[in-house]
Amino acid sequence: MNWNAPINSWWRSHVTLRTLYLLFLGQLVSFTLALMSFTSSLIADLGVDAPVTQSAFTYFSLALVYGGVLLYRRQRLRVAWYWYLLLGFVDVQGNFLVNKAYQFSSITSVTLLDCCTIAWAIVLTWLFLGTRYSLWQLLGAALCVLGLGLVLLSDAGGDGGGDSRPLLGDVLVIGGTIFFATSNVGEEFFVKKKDRVEVVCMIGVYGLLVSAVQLSILELKSLESVEWSTNIVSNLLLNNL
Repeated sequence: MNWNAPINSWWRSHVTLRTLYLLFLGQLVSFTLALMSFTSSLIADLGVDAPVTQSAFTYFSLALVYGGVLLYRRQRLRVAWYWYLLLGFVDVQGNFLVNKAYQFSSITSVTLLDCCTIAWAIVLTWLFLGTRYSLWQLLGAALCVLGLGLVLLSDAGGDGGGDSRPLLGDVLVIGGTIFFATSNVGEEFFVKKKDRVEVVCMIGVYGLLVSAVQLSILELKSLESVEWSTNIVSNLLLNNL
């Protein structure tokens, strides 16, 4: 049987410029996340314990860029401020827990377990947004969770590659993914129903506000004890790209 005709037909119907563009954006995001994980691990290895500080500049950048667009539009907020405060708080806690995990666990474990966000997001979108998933999608998510369980067993039974408390780091990551999934689902709801620029701007504004308060309470002494160097500063900047 000649398979060329059906394959070519499937390729023409599914692989479009838009599809390739979305795949490119996905890979770009994946590369950026990998770079952030790598720099977070380096920051922890350099003895810096400042998980809130690591993500504060990201919120500042979002507030600055998208805030400028929002001011130019001169439009009122379409969503009440307290919802954005809640989303900002939840997002900051997710970043805090995941960044903190690098103090205890390896970059491999943290990066893999960070994928728990997918499973939590499926549950939350099903419960609150009414999203329905096919059997194949659920099966794929179940296989991912099974693989993540093996990571936990590996860290529980080993020394974590020289890290102090790898299992504690894994628990922190899983806790962070719950916050991330909650934030992502809330952002998806408001982006689709309201305005993308407003949502991203307000996440930046309230994320920066929550970070500033949390940083002043938890990290001032840690920051004062850091022996700042070009290597530390450059990794912090790369971590906030």
